Amino acid sequence: MKYGFIIDNRKCIGCHACTTACKSEHDVPVGVNRTYVKQVEKGEFPNTRRIFSVMRCNHCTDAPCVEICPVEALHIREDGIVDFDNNRCIGCKSCMQACPYDALYIDPDNNTAAKCNYCAHRIDVGREPACVTVCPEHAIIAGDMENPETEISQLLARQAVKVRKPEKGTNPNLFYIDGDDSSLIPEATDKSGPGLWNSQARGVGHFAKAAEKMMHTNNDIDLLQMSIDNEIEAAYQRKESENPNYIDVLSGKARRVYDTPDKGILWGWEVSAYVFTKAIAAGAFLIPFIAIVLGYEVSSTAKLWSAGISLVGLALTGLFLVMDLDRPDRFLNVLLRPQWNSWLVKGGYTITIFGLLVTVWAAMTFFEIKIGETILLWVTAFFAILLAVYTAFLFAQAKGRDFWQSPTLPLHMLVHSVMAGTAIFVLASLIFGTENWMSILKNTMVIALVVNLFTLITELTITHPTTSAKKVVEMITKGRYKNMFWVISVMVGNIIPLVFLLVGNSMPLLVGSSVMVLIGIIATEKIWVEAPQRVPLA
Repeated sequence: MKYGFIIDNRKCIGCHACTTACKSEHDVPVGVNRTYVKQVEKGEFPNTRRIFSVMRCNHCTDAPCVEICPVEALHIREDGIVDFDNNRCIGCKSCMQACPYDALYIDPDNNTAAKCNYCAHRIDVGREPACVTVCPEHAIIAGDMENPETEISQLLARQAVKVRKPEKGTNPNLFYIDGDDSSLIPEATDKSGPGLWNSQARGVGHFAKAAEKMMHTNNDIDLLQMSIDNEIEAAYQRKESENPNYIDVLSGKARRVYDTPDKGILWGWEVSAYVFTKAIAAGAFLIPFIAIVLGYEVSSTAKLWSAGISLVGLALTGLFLVMDLDRPDRFLNVLLRPQWNSWLVKGGYTITIFGLLVTVWAAMTFFEIKIGETILLWVTAFFAILLAVYTAFLFAQAKGRDFWQSPTLPLHMLVHSVMAGTAIFVLASLIFGTENWMSILKNTMVIALVVNLFTLITELTITHPTTSAKKVVEMITKGRYKNMFWVISVMVGNIIPLVFLLVGNSMPLLVGSSVMVLIGIIATEKIWVEAPQRVPLA
């Protein structure tokens, strides 16, 4: 048994009965949807048409949301339905990043993830999903795809169907008859400006309560005027016209006229900050480790400073991680109810183990215990490297964000840890004194900066197979992040420090370079975390 959906676009009239039935059946709050009808206008006047496409969870056979969920809140039932348990969810929003179809949202009432679950409670008692029952045109067909007697199985056998984003390898079980690429592919149309039909975009996800509050203002005239003003402003910003509606229809350019509300940046400054503090925590240990391996004498004071900086960095990392959760009260579920395929779980245990190992190393250093020191040093270094790079694998599990699928992202994370560790150690040395291995800090930073520049160039210039990833590259190099990237990330964070280190050998130059490197890392991580999230998934 394997349940699936077919959306027959030959029949759909865009009445939104499915959306309404879904909201009623599951008490879905204002501002978020489990099911909605996307509307796209295409053609050139007078030969135009409007395309209606029902959007919802695809109940994938290889569901990335299930793989990335750290606490098994999402799971695949034996009948193929991807269901969720909001009693386990910690609100990490990983599933929302992993879903290529933008099917999940954060319920503003309980701060846990939610989505279409095929009306599993109805299926269990032999009924059809609510959306299927209310559709007046029988445009939504549901059933067991492996039973040749069912209508869905027969339609799949004789009709040409399409799925959304087949290149993602998720094997979705939502099929479209007469599906149009201008509707199924997000990048095929430009996002329409704010208007009457999409005004709820001002309050969704974490901010859905704002939409509900706005609904009770009873000031429809102001709301409508605000929408019109915003639409005209958006038209000016796009340099199209005071009225983009007519321009699109006359030019034949397809546009979205009714769409899902924008969920905004799901992983915000907390994630960027935790990537930065995690880099410091790992790098603060790796730098003295490299010095020891190369035969430099590292004093006990330097080792204790290394351990202290690492532990402070870990504490801040944990703090930012918890702050980013919508249900921070359930954070321990990551450790106590782990789903081991998730790199969020592997990362949580890496942080814990690395913290314990660094604490033991500090204790052995303080009490001058030499037994097993070498073994401990190498084991801790292994977990330091794992701590530095695991976020790259977590981002890779977020299949919805194409730019994060870069094969160079682990190197990106590792070299940033080395840069951060070197910089923070240079600044710390101002307090505990200059070591006889200070020269290694300069040489390490020079090498790390060169490797980092190579990594940045590679990440931005390699062939990006999808339009989504290409849009992110354009956004970074030519769009809204161009000033931060070229001025702060590249010049301040890499080029100027590299020049300083190559032309001079003084402590002030090394300290100045270290400060600029840390600033550059912060800017780069902010860009790399935020930019991919600005590309629409649906």
